[in-house]
Amino acid sequence: MIAFLHGKLVEALPTLVVVDVHGVGYEVLIPLSSFDKLPAPGGEVRLLTHLAIREDAHVLYGFMTVAERELFRMLINTVSGIGPKIALNVLSGMNPVAFRGAVATGDVKALSSISGVGRKTAERIVVELKDKVGAAGAWEASSAERALSAGDQRVSDAVLALMALGFKQPEAHETVRAAQTMLGDKATVEELVRASLKKV
Repeated sequence: MIAFLHGKLVEALPTLVVVDVHGVGYEVLIPLSSFDKLPAPGGEVRLLTHLAIREDAHVLYGFMTVAERELFRMLINTVSGIGPKIALNVLSGMNPVAFRGAVATGDVKALSSISGVGRKTAERIVVELKDKVGAAGAWEASSAERALSAGDQRVSDAVLALMALGFKQPEAHETVRAAQTMLGDKATVEELVRASLKKV
C-alpha cells in the first residue's frame, strides 16, 4: 500500500496531478478540495494516498488532508453503491465538516445537491453513515458555522474529544466548561480534556 507521495508537483489539473518522486511520475486523481490547497507547479508537495486495485488498472487517489482521505475511505468502504468516482465528487462538492454535519442532521437535500449524488444515494449515505458520524458530526458542523474565537474553538475541540470517548454532548459541554472555569481561558485542548476526565 502506498501511504503518501512526497515530491515535486509537475502538473496540476482540478481533478488530477502528476508528482515526480525521485524521477518517477505518479498520476494521482484528486478532489477539488485538495486542488485548492496545492502549491504552484514546480513546488514540493506531500499527498496522502489511497491505492485502488482493479482488474484493468491500479489507480492512486490523493488528498491534502487526513480528514479528506478518511471521508473518502469511509464512503467507499461503508456506503453500498459508492465507488471512488462518487466519493471524489462528494469531497469536491462539500468539505468533510459540512458533510458530517449534513449526515448527522439527515440533510438529504444538501447531500443530493452534490454532482453524481441523487436523492436515493443521499438517503443511503445518511442511513449507512449516521451511526458512524453521530452527534459529534453535528456539533463539529455547528461549531464551524459559528466562526468561534480561539478559546471557544479549544472548548469545542475538547467537547468533540470527549464525545469520541463516549460522552453525551450536553454532559461533555458542561464538563469542559467547568474545566475551563477552573483552568482559565488559555487552557489547551489537552489540558481541558485531562481535567474533564478527572472530574468524571
